[in-house]
Amino acid sequence: MRSLDSTQTLTNSAETVDVIVIGSGIGGLCSAALLARYGLQVLVCESHSIPGGAAHAFKYQGYRFDSGPSLYSGLSYSPSPNPLRQVLDAIAEDVTWANYDTWGCCLPEGDFDTAVGADQFCEIVERFRGSTAVAEWRRLQQVMAPLAKAAISLPPAALRLDVGALLSVGPFAPSMLQHAPQIMRLTGAFARVMDDVVQDPFLRNWLNLLCFLLSGLPADGTSAAEVAFMFADWYRPGVQLDYPIGGSGALVGALVRGVEKFNGRLWLNAHVEQVLVQANRAVGVKLRNGKVLQARQAVISNASIWDTLKLVPQGALPSRFVEQRQATPACDSFMHLHLGIDATNLPENLACHYIVVNDWQHLTAPQNVVLISIPSRLDPELAPLGKHAIHVYTPGNEPYELWAGLDRHSAAYAKQKEVRAEVMWQALERVIPDIRQRTEVALVGTPLTHARFLRRDRGSYGPALRAGESVFPGCRTPLAGLFCCGDSTFPGIGLPAVAASGLITANTIAPVGQHLELLKSLHLNRSGDR
Repeated sequence: MRSLDSTQTLTNSAETVDVIVIGSGIGGLCSAALLARYGLQVLVCESHSIPGGAAHAFKYQGYRFDSGPSLYSGLSYSPSPNPLRQVLDAIAEDVTWANYDTWGCCLPEGDFDTAVGADQFCEIVERFRGSTAVAEWRRLQQVMAPLAKAAISLPPAALRLDVGALLSVGPFAPSMLQHAPQIMRLTGAFARVMDDVVQDPFLRNWLNLLCFLLSGLPADGTSAAEVAFMFADWYRPGVQLDYPIGGSGALVGALVRGVEKFNGRLWLNAHVEQVLVQANRAVGVKLRNGKVLQARQAVISNASIWDTLKLVPQGALPSRFVEQRQATPACDSFMHLHLGIDATNLPENLACHYIVVNDWQHLTAPQNVVLISIPSRLDPELAPLGKHAIHVYTPGNEPYELWAGLDRHSAAYAKQKEVRAEVMWQALERVIPDIRQRTEVALVGTPLTHARFLRRDRGSYGPALRAGESVFPGCRTPLAGLFCCGDSTFPGIGLPAVAASGLITANTIAPVGQHLELLKSLHLNRSGDR
């Protein structure tokens, strides 16, 4: 094992805290805020000048843009099965939420608006596929109802990865036993459930699309538990979607307040260069500026598994562990188009979100699926008066290989951006036909942008671990004192998954007695029902 050299030696003058968190993505902030709530001294080191990781927001020429997540649910009410809501409740922080239920779809069959909730979608199915398909959809709702209850029978807030789980999970054991047969059905891919019920091509395409948006994989690679969790939230009576007033930055701000109100700290522009190891234990970090920080209890990496491996000294982790993690398959990256436009005389019924699918036969192919977010429809303060802020992106289907080696300042890079952004312009033209004439601000983001600003290896959307074939590794590592959180550790891509990872990591480090007290304060439903 490589020992610390003279410039890295931990001394009494090195700043010392209980826990150091590398990265201020949602997973890292959730973990840090909870650990601070548990009474530990926490320091978050963020390489960027803005907190939030893939969920950070930024300002440009009077507009406020979301860099990542645009679709939120299960956050505006409490108690909620959404693990991010459970974190916000635990730290007594919140944002103001705008609620809506309608979103637009531009599919090969045609363009239409739909709403969350099972019944309204039946009207769409009837229009495109007829009564037989409607019957299949209703049958799927019946099959998914007990699976949805099973999926939320154990709240993520109760989980920890040590023997203390026997106590923290115990109060929810009756609910889990009640749903035990269904819980077993949640362990494989959703395709097993879908294939038993749904044969209609449109419905199968629709469900594969939802799976792709959840996990970066179609139904045969997406966990049935992830889909059941979505059904529990999206297809319950009276459901609405949520959007944080102030954009994703407001949500990140709430988590940062949670860290700081319990005396935790967040350092920006603090790039961690190496995890420091002594006596087979992670004991601190070294920053790029040479500063050494010591951790009494733990170092938590919110970086991806590939990026985390780069921070740990060679030989500090077992070679087999390193080889396995390095071989983790990755989803592709993103293209982003951030626009500021003149909103004069746009339709009153313009939706906040649209999903565009160009070809059902090649659902996960590069640039086939495009997402559009117009959050200033819900929060006008995101754009100047009479304007709209728009975020268009291709989710996890942009190959990094097309960009590798390009100089970001070169004419070739500029041309590549123009060419690869065209599909996003065309998608947006299906919603706003004269969008190019209206545009006043245009920013194009690429996989290189992802890799640079988000510190994402190859700009990846996250691990592409297929349900039933691979298992997410959880927060523990073979190196004592080193934990991981984020999308490399918990199934699913997006806010619920990374928030759950932060919850579990914090709970695993915290004393079980404090964990049990926190659970009591959250008043979580122990029946698996609402």
